[in-house]
Amino acid sequence: MKLKKYQKYLYLLFIKKFLLISFIFLSIVILINIFEEIRFSEKYNIVISYTVYLSLLNAPSMLFEIFPFIFLLSINFFYLNLLEKDELSIMHTNGVSNFSIISQLAVIALLLGTFLLIFFYSLSSNLKSKYLDFKNKISNTNEYLAVVNDSGLWIKEEIEESVYIINAEKFDKNNLKLITITEADKYYNNKSTIKAETASIISKNWQLNNVSIIDNSGKRKDLKSYVHNSSFDGEIISNLFSNLNSLNIYELHKLSNNYLKIGYSNTDIKIHLNKIYSMPIFYVLMTMLGFIIISYFKKLNSKFFVITLGIFLSVVIYYLNYFSNVLGEKGIIPIYLSVWTPLLILFLICNIGILKINEN
Repeated sequence: MKLKKYQKYLYLLFIKKFLLISFIFLSIVILINIFEEIRFSEKYNIVISYTVYLSLLNAPSMLFEIFPFIFLLSINFFYLNLLEKDELSIMHTNGVSNFSIISQLAVIALLLGTFLLIFFYSLSSNLKSKYLDFKNKISNTNEYLAVVNDSGLWIKEEIEESVYIINAEKFDKNNLKLITITEADKYYNNKSTIKAETASIISKNWQLNNVSIIDNSGKRKDLKSYVHNSSFDGEIISNLFSNLNSLNIYELHKLSNNYLKIGYSNTDIKIHLNKIYSMPIFYVLMTMLGFIIISYFKKLNSKFFVITLGIFLSVVIYYLNYFSNVLGEKGIIPIYLSVWTPLLILFLICNIGILKINEN
């Protein structure tokens, strides 16, 4: 078997298995989402057909999260296909080593992973954004909004007959600095403006300091302290920020810079970005790991065992990543180490495994 011919065959076979398993998992994800959205449609009395629409919007984002597992299963079924047709023996007879095969698979996994990073993630984040916007409009949760831009933190809050537009130039979890609170009626006619140097937002009763209150006639009152009753505290405000999965890479970088400008921690965004950037490498390592594992257990020739082992390994790797990311979020270890250390461990395991199977 000529080298170019065998390369082409491996590429096409692996892509075929990858697309097949991706389609299966996409179908499962859509079905699970439909059941979730049925409850949403019943709660807000919307047309049942919207459940399918919402599921299609949300499914790509969920699929992106499980691509490492899909790569692992793809390589397992790819290898089983070679064994069933005795094609692996034919390749070995023609001088194609295990190392050569796994190198070609690593190349296609890297190319496929890069494609998914550049194109699929952009698509999934855009659809996720539309999904969240649609659900917010239906459920009216857009009455509480928080965004971060070049001019700081902006919050919109509706309480009874009043609308509050809140701007703070600096923000951490429990404090706001240089705050302006504009109160308007439901028709957005100005009622008053409150300015304060700082505000403690540990509770929903905000404690404002060094306050100026200006009513709609222009009359001003200065106070050392003032209590503003809100619907949320610092923790709730943090949760109002955009879902990171709904932002593309450019938007994530922009949001990260804006967080820094207002003094808010951008740790979550850094971890999220590093996880995205590491995905192509993660796919390569999962592909290599799948090939190595099944090389050791090929005598069993059991698809059930392969699937079970794949699920077990994916769960172990998932929790290893999760635990490492938590350490990064809490500042126990640097952010880059929290994301890349599990991959480094996986890389070392894969290299040891490749050396072992190449000796056979």
